[in-house]
Amino acid sequence: MPALVIQTSFLGDTVLTTPLFAALAERGPVDALVTPHGASLLRGNPALRSLVVYDKRGRDAGVLGLRRMARRLREGAYDAAYLAQGSLRSAVLARAARIGRRVGFDTSAGRALYTERVRYRRDAHHAERLWRLAAGDAAPAPASDLIRPRLYPSADDRAAADALLAELPGGGPLVAVAPGSIWGTKRWPHVPALVSMLDDVRVVVVGSGEDSVLAETIAAAAPGRVLDATGRLSLLASAALIARCAVLIANDSAPTHLASGVGTPTLAIFGPTVPAFGFGPLAPRSEALGVDGLACRPCHPHGPRECPLGHFACMQTLEPSRVAARVRNLLDTHPVP
Repeated sequence: MPALVIQTSFLGDTVLTTPLFAALAERGPVDALVTPHGASLLRGNPALRSLVVYDKRGRDAGVLGLRRMARRLREGAYDAAYLAQGSLRSAVLARAARIGRRVGFDTSAGRALYTERVRYRRDAHHAERLWRLAAGDAAPAPASDLIRPRLYPSADDRAAADALLAELPGGGPLVAVAPGSIWGTKRWPHVPALVSMLDDVRVVVVGSGEDSVLAETIAAAAPGRVLDATGRLSLLASAALIARCAVLIANDSAPTHLASGVGTPTLAIFGPTVPAFGFGPLAPRSEALGVDGLACRPCHPHGPRECPLGHFACMQTLEPSRVAARVRNLLDTHPVP
């Protein structure tokens, strides 16, 4: 019988759920309940039979929307629901859909409605945590390939990325930079200085349309070498563009996970958060970089809007020269695509 995975959280979490999809697909058909943005990211995933779009902040909002979705899910006759997103609303939805087996983490808000609880391993990467919803607590530590996310840009996505890259002339390595984050303190402020130091590379700035102001400051620091791609591509086309790059430089944010999904080496910059939370890059030859030895770090599970102490030392004191040296190392050990 088919299984349902419920994942309506952030885009990065959606990417990190793809190893769970693959593990469940070895047993039978798998559907995923996701947000509209999540659905656009999972298009073409061969592990999924279908995508069920749950617009929880739009047409499916509120109790009436939940009831409608529950009725729709009952038609799927699912054998099990895997609660990759652990809110109480998701748990209520799975129960209202009359899915008899409901598997989720023992720390989730909806755990009282689960029939099976899997230990939330704080010392594991989140991709492994999600994978264990299928594998179980007793499974041995997985090989890295089993928990590496996978994204599947289409031929049209790749063509859109290539058409955009044609606007950036010249030769030399192509480096992607993702300067944005919805969490203000996750944005490393020295990206323009870094790009100025990397004077022999071409740079493409990726992100949403809201990151266009950041892209302008980066382009001003390196005239003629920077392409602003913010807000110009779909999520999967953005992943295809990142796949064309030798390295991605990003904050602890969704582009890091897009790069993991297409295998692009990543230098991920962590400020108020740390990789030990389980959200570091998983692409081969990737690295995480931060300022060690700060008593105030980490200060928040996501990253507050502003530094609670006012000094923002976790990002301000991470010098561009240090980041540039690590980028050079990644470029030296990874061939230009």
